[in-house]
Amino acid sequence: MNNAIEIKNLCKVYPSFSLKDVNLTLPKGYIMGFVGANGAGKSTTIASLLGLIKTDSGSCLINGTPVAQMTKEEKALIGVVLDECNFPETLTWKQVDKFMKKIYSNWDSEKFTADCNRWKLPEKTPVYKYSKGMKMKLAIAGAMCHGAKLLVLDEATSGLDPVVRNEILDILLDFVQDEGNSVLMSSHIISDLEKVCDFITFIKDGRIVFSAEKELLTGDYGILRCSNSDFEKVDKSAVVAYNQNSFSTDALVYRNKVNGDFIIDKANVEDIMLYYMKEGE
Repeated sequence: MNNAIEIKNLCKVYPSFSLKDVNLTLPKGYIMGFVGANGAGKSTTIASLLGLIKTDSGSCLINGTPVAQMTKEEKALIGVVLDECNFPETLTWKQVDKFMKKIYSNWDSEKFTADCNRWKLPEKTPVYKYSKGMKMKLAIAGAMCHGAKLLVLDEATSGLDPVVRNEILDILLDFVQDEGNSVLMSSHIISDLEKVCDFITFIKDGRIVFSAEKELLTGDYGILRCSNSDFEKVDKSAVVAYNQNSFSTDALVYRNKVNGDFIIDKANVEDIMLYYMKEGE
């Protein structure tokens, strides 16, 4: 099985929100960025993937096994990091190490100790005295050191300063140097995802808008800049969404659908996401 994650036709209905036929596939050895506005469905999708909520239909497989059928040993191959460090805050990392040994039969105390020392986490300081960046590094070390082959991060870099975020991104890149390891990373910090992700999945109002390789995605789209009169000549099937003022128009377009002598700049992931969020408005 070459896919770390397969989500097929996932649906979950709440009174005020629904996931609708969510599909995404993450091949082993890669990092996927999962993006969307607050309330778009990222956390609900991740909770469904991890078996934390009951879904209405569809399926979630990790390493080819339906989540509901995974053994304790198979679940131990998943490391989860949320936007908070969930270790008891009165513990030191040395005490966290002893605690985790009792939970996971394959806990790698040597690696955990090496990671904590490498990331300069103070050995005798309780977690509640750590900075947010230190807490997140501890959470990631804890997620990786029980043999995890898949890391799932939900807004794990939110609220961190740029230096710490870059350190964490480097940790993730090191993790997938082993081609059997993979990362699903939800974040609203698009610049982080552009640095490390191989795939980008964008969700809006509970539906997947696109899920594609980052390089192909940015190659398919462009930003067209022209006068309003010239914009009237553009095939509207080429236009995803646009901004218009009294004199000019900027539009996200499919490059290969635009005919004519127009200036089309390269679109980055943030451009694509922002224009798609405007689509239909």
